[in-house]
Amino acid sequence: MGTHRRPRQRVTGGGRARTAATITLAGAATATGLGGTGHADPQPTAAQVRAKVDKLYQQAEVATEKYNGAKEKADAAEQRLEKLRDQAARKEDRLNSAREALGSVAAAQYRSGGLDPAVQLMLSADPDRYLDGAAFVERAGSRQTAAVGRVRKELRDIERLRGAARVELTSLTSRRAELKRHREAVTGKLETARRLLSRLTAEERARLGQGTGNRASRASADDRAPLSAPSAQAPNSRAAAAVAYAYQKLGSPYVWGATGPNAFDCSGLTQAAYRAAGVSLPRTTYAQIDAGRRVARSELAPGDLVFFYSGISHVGIYVGKGQMIHAPNPSAPVRVAPVDQMPFAGAARVV
Repeated sequence: MGTHRRPRQRVTGGGRARTAATITLAGAATATGLGGTGHADPQPTAAQVRAKVDKLYQQAEVATEKYNGAKEKADAAEQRLEKLRDQAARKEDRLNSAREALGSVAAAQYRSGGLDPAVQLMLSADPDRYLDGAAFVERAGSRQTAAVGRVRKELRDIERLRGAARVELTSLTSRRAELKRHREAVTGKLETARRLLSRLTAEERARLGQGTGNRASRASADDRAPLSAPSAQAPNSRAAAAVAYAYQKLGSPYVWGATGPNAFDCSGLTQAAYRAAGVSLPRTTYAQIDAGRRVARSELAPGDLVFFYSGISHVGIYVGKGQMIHAPNPSAPVRVAPVDQMPFAGAARVV
């Protein structure tokens, strides 16, 4: 008798499946061993971080100046709105007084019965007394007409004021929305810069001059030591006072949107310096450059405002010998720096 054996079943595609699995595993190993490092973003060098951070700070300063301008306009709109509301409230008080006067005349007419004057004369037992009363009623009628006129005028004025207030409220709402956009732009740029810097070691940050906190304060104090007084003569007493104020604020922290007395952004520092000298400057860099007479770089004198970048987004106060005092950015406090440290855009002499 022959031995009965179960025939082996052929696995369709088995070889191909095993081959595919082998390739897949090999591919995974390759991806893990090679692709994982091959496709990862390379770690930026300290110099690349510095370049990115400088760009972010410049963009943040542009947004800061836009924020400052929007805030100035929002504050002005708010003041106008409050003034209009005060005027409307005073008009409403006068309207109430005019309405009371009109009501008194109307009540007097009601008590008299409003009879025809000829009928009242015929019915009167004392014609002379009636004629005196008729003259009073005529005068009262004139007062009534005047009272009605006053009421109408107050109503027109109040409606005009309310319309103007609605316009200002719309403007204020728009300005506040603009403020929010610029604030988010500033904080976003600064946060990105902070994250980039946090990837560097303390030694790398120190080499790049991007240290913060105590180190920045010490750096500013070191800068201040050889320049404790203006290094050149200011052209007048107000310019000298502005320069002296800037020297007093060396080491103060940079805070975007701040105008002193303990923290500043770039245009906030120059505005505060001239405010201390009795001169009112606009809030923003792009307005400050038009606040005085333009001067060439070769003609700079202490107290002149010096501006940087094509968008006029940074400003400092010139102190002589190619140096300025400015509020740089959140990584450094108010300090002395060379004018040629940034792309020069122009200068203005405000006094």
